[in-house]
Amino acid sequence: MALPAPNLDDRRFQQLVDEAKRHVQQSCPEWTDHNVSDPGVTLIEAFAHMVDQLVYRLNRVPERNHLAFLDLLGVTLFPPTAARVDVTFRLSAPQDNTVLLPVGTEVATARLEQDEPVVFATAEELAVVPCALERLVTRTAGGEHADRSRDLEAGRDVPCFQAKPEPGDATLFGLSNAVPRCVVVLRLDSRVEGIGVDPRQPPLVWEAWDGQDWAPCATDEDTTGGLNRPGEVVLHVPAGHTASVVAGHRAGWLRCRAVEPVREQPFYAESPTVRQAEAFTIGGTTVAEHAETEVDVPLGEAAGVPGQRFALPSAPVLLDGEPPVVRVSEGEGWQDWAVVEHFGLSGPDDRHVVLDAARGEVAFPPAVREADGSLRRYGAVPTKGAVVHVPRYRTGGGRAGNVARGTITVLRSSVPYVAAVENREAARGGVDGETVAEAKLRAPHQLRVQERAVTAEDHEHIARRAAPSLARVRCLPVEGGGARVLVVPDAVADRGDRLRFEQLVPTPDVLRAVAAALDERRLLGTRIVVEPPRYQGVTVVARLSPVDAADAARVREEAVDALHRHLNPLRGGVDGTGWEFGRPVQFGEVFAVLQRVPGVRVVEEVLLFPANPITGARGTPADRVEVAPNALVFSHLHQVVVAGP
Repeated sequence: MALPAPNLDDRRFQQLVDEAKRHVQQSCPEWTDHNVSDPGVTLIEAFAHMVDQLVYRLNRVPERNHLAFLDLLGVTLFPPTAARVDVTFRLSAPQDNTVLLPVGTEVATARLEQDEPVVFATAEELAVVPCALERLVTRTAGGEHADRSRDLEAGRDVPCFQAKPEPGDATLFGLSNAVPRCVVVLRLDSRVEGIGVDPRQPPLVWEAWDGQDWAPCATDEDTTGGLNRPGEVVLHVPAGHTASVVAGHRAGWLRCRAVEPVREQPFYAESPTVRQAEAFTIGGTTVAEHAETEVDVPLGEAAGVPGQRFALPSAPVLLDGEPPVVRVSEGEGWQDWAVVEHFGLSGPDDRHVVLDAARGEVAFPPAVREADGSLRRYGAVPTKGAVVHVPRYRTGGGRAGNVARGTITVLRSSVPYVAAVENREAARGGVDGETVAEAKLRAPHQLRVQERAVTAEDHEHIARRAAPSLARVRCLPVEGGGARVLVVPDAVADRGDRLRFEQLVPTPDVLRAVAAALDERRLLGTRIVVEPPRYQGVTVVARLSPVDAADAARVREEAVDALHRHLNPLRGGVDGTGWEFGRPVQFGEVFAVLQRVPGVRVVEEVLLFPANPITGARGTPADRVEVAPNALVFSHLHQVVVAGP
């Protein structure tokens, strides 16, 4: 419990006025008119107002001292982090030459009446490489390859799989070039239709060779119905795609592979065929971030004295990427000065600086006078007149960059042959800079931890510091000693609170950052596992009776929204801060959630089903869905029927 702060003077305006009137009665009894209309009372109120302001400022002294003590302890505000997102650029038409999108290409959300557009800039160069189909090879599940390129050129129907297809059969498409991070269209023509599969969910996967293994390709659309009819397949090729040799031919290989059907998914009764095929590139995907990059920023001239400080023109400075470097002119060249956390380990000749990212201030090493009168230098000092500048740093960031998928649609930079842009997933990772109030809450925990992970709370605190973009962190003990740290990333729902399962899986970079931070601070011999929690899917099947039958559609949508809002791992639960780890889902609370939906007259029936959010498998109905201690709930395909009695 925090110690109570003293109120140095608790008198307020009216109390000061009343006290002054009492003194008037004692010292000037002949003054009897104390009404507000009296000029003397007006003067008393004026002085009371001024004293009230002085008292207010006096009572802020403890807060100022508190902040001064935090500054002495080295507690600084955390800077914001920038949201990152994959953006896909679409060409106006396939090109014969490579289209290059430079670093810093700007894209943005559309401007709305009340909201300004959110601007992103590409963090990597993107080369949209043209391609064409050169080879067609089929491969059986047993590993036998057959080059069918000549049959395709002759216009013959080429079976994609064996006569009796098996899982593992594949068709390989050899492209003229490797097309990493590009969007490729395969245009196919076939005369075979109705061969046993569901064209909406064919048992196929598309993959690309990355030099070591086959990596999955995301698909935008497949109008072939699983190679059943003429159409196009739009593939997003992963970044590692490279040329390799298959069946004696070198090409950039893509493949379509038949897989084991899931649940009641039908499999191929006979092999589909391809009569004509062509490939071309229509776009590419790269990473964009909600940040601005400042280049070649001059800071000024060094005065040749220890402890000199320089202010950057734009603050705060983002530290979630490559750390900035300060350069100082020495002689005819430039020397790099590294940014360190503090000067405690710096020697007299070390070229180190400390960066206050929140304020955008660069500090050079100080010199401290020892007891014997000598000066101890905690780093080198630039020579007088040396020019100081920063080659590159990033600024911006914040939660505003966490935009939903499909909202980045404006191309702000003019790039030849590029017609459109979109983000296929929501941006994630944007966190606002720390406020003073948040720092005051963090400081006691930081002092208590002392850079060592001992208790569960210590592990959670260190994990949050290592990855500020995490929405939730939970540390659980492991049998035999050790700790399991469960991390949940923040996510922006595409609609309301309807999260998708893949949005709740932390990226490998986040897992590595948390694991590295905990590994440095764990107790000797402690085994730490950093992973996402398990997600217990819950499907609610309900039948509702509306007050007005004309509002049935609206009531149904609001009921489904209410279920997603309540059974939400990030912002659900009773208090709206996220579903508790290990807390079961009860029939009664789901019933109450549905009954509170506006327009619901009676909740006729409610059924709860445990579900697997990955495979979609659903269990038997139950009044209570158990949730493991290392698990959270996840809304999975709720079914609500709204009809009259």
